[in-house]
Amino acid sequence: MRRGQIFRVLRAAGLIGGVPWVVLLALMLGGALEWRAGLLAILACSIGALGLARIWIGNLAGLADSLRRAAAEDGRLVPPSTTPLLPAVAEISDGVARLARTLAERAELVGRMRRADEAIVETLPDPLLVLSPARLPLRANAAARALFGVGPGRGSVAGAGDIAALLRHPVLAAAVDRALAEQRAQTADLVLPVPVLREIAAQVIPMEPALADGGRIVILLSDRSRERAVERMRADFVANASHELRTPLASLIGFIETLRGPAEDDPAARQRFLGIMAEQSERMQRLIDDLLGLSRIALTEHQPPTGRAVLAAIAQAEAEALEPLFRSRGITLTQALDDAAVAAPADAEQLAQVVRNLLENAVRHGREGGQVQLSAGPGGRQGGREGVMLAVSDDGPGIPREHIPRLTERFYRVDTGRSRRAGGTGLGLAIVKHIVNRHRGQLHIDSEEGQGATFRVWLPAEQR
Repeated sequence: MRRGQIFRVLRAAGLIGGVPWVVLLALMLGGALEWRAGLLAILACSIGALGLARIWIGNLAGLADSLRRAAAEDGRLVPPSTTPLLPAVAEISDGVARLARTLAERAELVGRMRRADEAIVETLPDPLLVLSPARLPLRANAAARALFGVGPGRGSVAGAGDIAALLRHPVLAAAVDRALAEQRAQTADLVLPVPVLREIAAQVIPMEPALADGGRIVILLSDRSRERAVERMRADFVANASHELRTPLASLIGFIETLRGPAEDDPAARQRFLGIMAEQSERMQRLIDDLLGLSRIALTEHQPPTGRAVLAAIAQAEAEALEPLFRSRGITLTQALDDAAVAAPADAEQLAQVVRNLLENAVRHGREGGQVQLSAGPGGRQGGREGVMLAVSDDGPGIPREHIPRLTERFYRVDTGRSRRAGGTGLGLAIVKHIVNRHRGQLHIDSEEGQGATFRVWLPAEQR
């Protein structure tokens, strides 16, 4: 028995035996009871009071312990370690047990309802965020985590840079202010330029009273990026195709008219003109293929990829496929590929196109009979994430520094005539840029005139 419990027993015994002690002492002092018999009576009364106090305090301690266990174990009342001997304590214990069972049933019902609500929110097709009164993200459903590339868990939601950028957007911040001030739902149209351009419609809904997790603001998002991208894709395709196809079409029309007229009976001229027409037709075919490919990539640029890509295997396969092109220009390809360089999340097919475009670019613009270097390996940390690096270098004439910022623009060429003679469409690096953006990576271009060029692609690495 602990010291505190002994003290409580003694105090209870004093309360229980106090009145009998006073009566016995009064009888003894008044001579109505002899001292020896009185002392024996006081001793018996004290023993009885101690016993009763111990039983009473023990029963109450057991009941208190049961209540503490009920509070700590989701309302399940645990019976006292000793069976109550006092009827009043037993009755109280039974009442508490019934109350605990009722509370446990209600808690279970509330838990089921809360889990059902969370499951509904989690499976909503539209992205949804819940904010605290301090406007910090408490949780995001699966659609929101997919939209912003966030892993599962509330901690990852709170630290997600893309979500933080969304909440700092002045248009959304103003909508949240209005929603809290007016206690009415507000709408906002947002444009997020990084990491890729996204256009989002947001509904800001104030919650009164607050949600179970303390959430006071619900933000329902609708990603309009795909619809806007489709509209831009149609307009860009028409504009680009009409501009770039004008020259080869004019050449074809001119040669056809010549073959029908002055060169109709000239076999040598006819063969030469047919060869040029074939080249122009192939150029138009490549141009249309690249335009369609670029449009498809731009259409999904706002959606992060899934899967993983082993850069060494991809680079090796593309290098082997382009071996005839290297041989035709007498270029030697050297490779330094690390099998541990794995990009994730990644689209292996798109990354293969990145390697292919960079290698073709190096062959077309590199020095004939020169060297091209292809490497893949660790890329260091950027933005708090480990990455892998893919690099392609050539020893060609290099690129003037003022042209480097514009190299990834559609149809931008440093030397237009040389690029077209080499068979380029002016879209290869634009395609590379859009693919890298979709992978949340970075493209770096280093070059000096007369010293070749190096194209480096940093991609997020697979988390180990």
